[in-house]
Amino acid sequence: MSIPPETVKQVALLARLQLDDAAVGSLAGQLGAILDLAGQLDELDTREVVPMSHPLDMPIPERADVVVNGNRREALLANAPDHVQGYFQVPRIIE
Repeated sequence: MSIPPETVKQVALLARLQLDDAAVGSLAGQLGAILDLAGQLDELDTREVVPMSHPLDMPIPERADVVVNGNRREALLANAPDHVQGYFQVPRIIE
């Protein structure tokens, strides 16, 4: 597949890349080869292929849907070096 240099320049502009004319020509060829390769995938018969979410056959770990007390403020503040009125206290870094 042939990619026009204008298309490569537009993609480079969107990607905020600065390309010289030699790089544009080289990338046009490389992008064309990539699109040709991707186009070959359309020729495959995938009707018998089962959709999958993971390439490995493994169970999806699930946790029990149990309501727990999410308020752990006191436990978290217990690990803090310093806290005041329920908030972490840190040294001032901006004067």
